[in-house]
Amino acid sequence: MYIGFDYGTANCSVAYMKDGKPAHVPLEDGRTLIPSTVCAPTREAVSEALFRCHDIQPKDDVGQQLLRNAIRFNREEGIDVAPSDILFGDKALKQYLSDPEEHYFVKSPKSFLGASGLRDMQISFFEDLVCAMMLNIKTTAEHNIQQTIEHAVVGRPVNFQGTGGDEANQQAVDILTNAATRAGFKSISFEFEPVAAGIDFEATLTEEKRVLVVDIGGGTTDCSMLLMGPSHAAKSDRSQDFLAHTGYRIGGNDLDINVAFQQITPLFGKDDSLKSGLPLPISQFWNPVAINNVAAQGDFYAMANRKALQELIRDAKQPEKLRRLLEVYNNRLGHQLVRGAELMKIALSSQDSVKEQILLCEEVLDISCDHAEFATAIAASSEKISGLIDDAVAQSGVTPDLVYVTGGSARSPMLRSLIETRLPGIALVSGDFFGSVTAGLARCAEKRYL
Repeated sequence: MYIGFDYGTANCSVAYMKDGKPAHVPLEDGRTLIPSTVCAPTREAVSEALFRCHDIQPKDDVGQQLLRNAIRFNREEGIDVAPSDILFGDKALKQYLSDPEEHYFVKSPKSFLGASGLRDMQISFFEDLVCAMMLNIKTTAEHNIQQTIEHAVVGRPVNFQGTGGDEANQQAVDILTNAATRAGFKSISFEFEPVAAGIDFEATLTEEKRVLVVDIGGGTTDCSMLLMGPSHAAKSDRSQDFLAHTGYRIGGNDLDINVAFQQITPLFGKDDSLKSGLPLPISQFWNPVAINNVAAQGDFYAMANRKALQELIRDAKQPEKLRRLLEVYNNRLGHQLVRGAELMKIALSSQDSVKEQILLCEEVLDISCDHAEFATAIAASSEKISGLIDDAVAQSGVTPDLVYVTGGSARSPMLRSLIETRLPGIALVSGDFFGSVTAGLARCAEKRYL
């Protein structure tokens, strides 16, 4: 059995071919999308659970050392790891929000896979995280379709990390490959996510078209210029049909982070100053919400930063706001702030303005955002997306007949307007914002593994 597997930054999904069409598989409470989140009693519980609960062995000496360290840490903490301790998707988020201080939580591990400067032990841990997620999805899918899944075409962005180049991309692909193999897949291959979305869209075409696919996902934005249509679809070798690919690590998560920084962190002191008149260090407000940045998170939650925050509270003109920031530090609430921003972003897809609330320990904070504020918050991201579109058109040397937009963040009226402004007079079409990549991957899998 083969599937298309969209291991996404925001959500994961899988599909298989049934009666000539892609069929999406329910993965959580009847839904075909499962958020890319993991919650466990401790960070170390993830690695131990793979071994103890699923008999999944580390692949090398580094992995063995990681496992030994994890088992020792959990024993010292009095934690006996059970299968039910490791939660995924919405269940993981709810568990974390119920008591952030007592749980390890990670959102969008895909964002970290191409990060520069990762040590071998960090790479091994990310592999364990991805393996645990893939195993959960594979097991759930097999249960729901009553078939053993052995092969998968996995989607990948054009570039995992904006600055790492080919080395970062290879690092991420290696992590995904090793994780999938340990999770039980006998063979996997990869396809660019915008190409997969284009292949699914191609099934609807009755004539040849030059199609620019713009995929604004949770972690990356990718563009592909493709020659599509009935005669192209019949080819066994499509390499000449795929004219250009551009991609950058800028996506829905980045928009959430920027909105959190712009609209939420002022409640924690971002725009305030010290008694001396000097501004507060901006990194103290960026780092807690930069949940896709390993270094930023490490700096904010470092033990030494607690003292730095206490000193800022002592010297600040408005210390009560900074005390909230210390609560974020103490309870690791950065994800909670970004979740509030995400909810506002989603609501702005259909509303002119939105108000939400976030719970900070026992305090309820009112947050709000309108279209103008949202546009200001995401201005830098919008410019990068515009650049990717321009580069794809320039590299291909052709003008598209139409633009096919997909990805959850492509629902934003402002981002759609940005694309229309960049390519005036060219038709803009969309399909399943969340399912087109997965469906295209299933079509690819049929050709590769049937």
